[in-house]
Amino acid sequence: MRRHRNVKIVATLGPASDDYDTIRALFETGADVFRLNMSHGGHDDIRARHNILRDIERDTGRPVCILADLQGPKLRCGVFADDEAEIEEGQPFRFDLDDAPGDATRVQLPHKEIFEALRPGSTLLVNDGKLRLKVEACGDDFADCTVVTGGTISNRKGVNVPDVVLPLAALSEKDRKDLEFVCELGVDWLALSFVQRAADVEEARKLAKGRAAILSKIEKPAAVEAFDEILAASDGIMVARGDLGVECPVHAVPPIQKRLTRKCRAAAKPVIVATQMLESMIDSPMPTRAEVSDVATAIYEGADAIMLSAESAAGSYPLEAVRTMNDVAESVEADVTYREIIEASRRSSHLSSTSDGIVAAAREIAETTGVKAICCFSHSGSTALKVARERPRVPIIALTPITRTARRMALSWGVHSVETQAVERFKFAVVSAVRAAKAAGFAETSDTVVVTAGIPFNVAGSTNILRVAPCDERLIFGAEAD
Repeated sequence: MRRHRNVKIVATLGPASDDYDTIRALFETGADVFRLNMSHGGHDDIRARHNILRDIERDTGRPVCILADLQGPKLRCGVFADDEAEIEEGQPFRFDLDDAPGDATRVQLPHKEIFEALRPGSTLLVNDGKLRLKVEACGDDFADCTVVTGGTISNRKGVNVPDVVLPLAALSEKDRKDLEFVCELGVDWLALSFVQRAADVEEARKLAKGRAAILSKIEKPAAVEAFDEILAASDGIMVARGDLGVECPVHAVPPIQKRLTRKCRAAAKPVIVATQMLESMIDSPMPTRAEVSDVATAIYEGADAIMLSAESAAGSYPLEAVRTMNDVAESVEADVTYREIIEASRRSSHLSSTSDGIVAAAREIAETTGVKAICCFSHSGSTALKVARERPRVPIIALTPITRTARRMALSWGVHSVETQAVERFKFAVVSAVRAAKAAGFAETSDTVVVTAGIPFNVAGSTNILRVAPCDERLIFGAEAD
């Protein structure tokens, strides 16, 4: 089951995609990674979806990558005596710790940490930024504000504090329980919400204990400012444009998306562009032209993956949404402009090791000769990530004896993961590579492939050998012994 595109598609599972037949259809239509949203559904629901995905993996013989998205702390206001109230531009409004029902003059904000961090001039956003208030005065248990943008404020609406680093851990008590649960299940990636600093990522990594890779969601201005440190601490990144577009000026999001995507590529770490990509397809079988353009832009920028949220989890047309993303991706990647952009943004400043030089040489050879694929043996997946960073014109086949590695690599640009037996000699690695290339339809017996590996085998980060190999096994075994 090979894809005819390089960018990967992440599909969120939910009520609209909750049974074997639908989820398998999503996989066969084009979904490469499946997101389990820990904000919705209990552990029994998550376990059932996880089990279905592993059944599909077994039945199709292809690694299936599973991403569990932790909810993160949710900041919400209290309740109102009449369930809602109208606040008008220019009027005063107070947030406090009093749990008495609110009205048009005040409401509870049951988060003491926010009051500790606020300063006069800070901004409070309510209900996804529809309401905006400016802090005039504040203390340990109150914030007196002026309404900048008014409207209806109602029970338990979300509150954002965009210009303050909050003294809140990225992991709530619920998140800690969810993290342990999904790690024990055997998910491949953990998406960490509410990241503000690298220490948030390090805390999650300690709890994960190597059972899952850590993907940081960038959804706060503080995370954008500390991005280099967060990227260094993370295994991957999600540009979560929903909350980012609430907390940052909306016109600032596209440049942030482009900048972060390029930094992730330079670091050889996968990046997902997410939120509202085909949102109209929740209710419509056809996307808007603006949405198609948005998806295409992320692909032109070189994102490793693009994500569907409610479109596949709760929408009426989950399969159509995946098919649309797949079609857009194939069309964009066939465009000569796509290759021009991808290759113009390639940098050589990251070449600092033998393995960096090997994968760069593999890409050069692939693009100047007629080889059909780059095949890399990788214990940890780092070699495949470095090949993906090069964005070669030929497919990347990543071979590994580690099931966990094969699944994780399915998130990376252009990588076709293959779980194979461990090998001790390079000649047998070459044989495994050409068999995988032919079995997946990337090459025929008369073709050649590039094979990279590390000697000694099964040592992470040791890539130090490259060979252009014939796909005819008779020629391989007829050559001199390695």
